[in-house]
Amino acid sequence: MVYIQSYPRLDSRLLGWLRAALETDPLSQYPLFLAARVYAETADTERARIALEFVYQEFLRDPNRRWRWLAHAALLAKHRLKDMPLARRYAQALERNTTAREIPAWARQMEIFILEDMNELEAAKIMIASLLQSGLVHDPAELRFLIERLEALEAKSGR
Repeated sequence: MVYIQSYPRLDSRLLGWLRAALETDPLSQYPLFLAARVYAETADTERARIALEFVYQEFLRDPNRRWRWLAHAALLAKHRLKDMPLARRYAQALERNTTAREIPAWARQMEIFILEDMNELEAAKIMIASLLQSGLVHDPAELRFLIERLEALEAKSGR
């Protein structure tokens, strides 16, 4: 128990170690797992934010491999930290910086739902309409879901 209590105080040394581990093996997921699932989930919100920012910065270096950790960071920012602008920043980075086909639609579309939670209904509607018009969505179930979401947002906003 003493180790767990002192763990949050290791921020600069721990992040240095995590960076060194990623430099040694850039394909490793373990340093980002530690940052997102262990260190960012500390009760100390300041240190959690430091860990989440580390995840964000490292995501930018290899978005198609590191997307899952930024998606987790967005969820932590939204649900644990209750910081919707930060959650949106991470979700926006996912949408703008990932290109691999294997990345699930929900990860790329997180910003839409965060915008809705922020009561930014017009922005959410614009994003969905743009996505539908882009021709990038081919899955019939996903298309149906997005159309239904757009209709619900229009009803909610009175337009």
